[in-house]
Amino acid sequence: MQKREPVWRSHKHVQRSRVPLDWWRWLIDPDSLTARLQCACNGRFHVEVVRQQWATPLHNESRVMGLPEGRRALLREVFLYCDEQPWVFARTILPATTLTGRERRLMHLGNKPLGAVLFADPGMRRSEVELACIRPGQRLFNQATKRLQASPKGIWGRRSVFWLHQKPLLVSEIFLPDTPNHP
Repeated sequence: MQKREPVWRSHKHVQRSRVPLDWWRWLIDPDSLTARLQCACNGRFHVEVVRQQWATPLHNESRVMGLPEGRRALLREVFLYCDEQPWVFARTILPATTLTGRERRLMHLGNKPLGAVLFADPGMRRSEVELACIRPGQRLFNQATKRLQASPKGIWGRRSVFWLHQKPLLVSEIFLPDTPNHP
């Protein structure tokens, strides 16, 4: 049986009352999530790469990126930790056409946070943020919650297309229950 994909919507079309206030602040923050997490962690932040390989993106990921259906891209999945607790699961889709020139370096980030690269580039642009409540039975839920002791009823995520020198990449960030309520 095929799992359903999360339903992503522009943050402008998501009723704020459906999203817990503490999550809303994380979800719509336009600044670097990496920098915000590093600040909240007092330096006890690290990245764990779970998977990096060429794969076919989900249908909705291909659509938002304008990729032909079935076109493979570099898929990078990581957990962002604070004090050995996973706070965020992040998934990045990097089309082969993006990984040319200076952007080839994105294939070799290892445990370095992608956000540090994106927000350090003065020419970086970002699309409107889309939000989704991801529930059991939907794609991405199992990957995002596999480090948790107990499975939550739902987790909130955001995603945006970033452009570095006119080259797109899709970044999805899914916030886990241990993420604190920092303003």
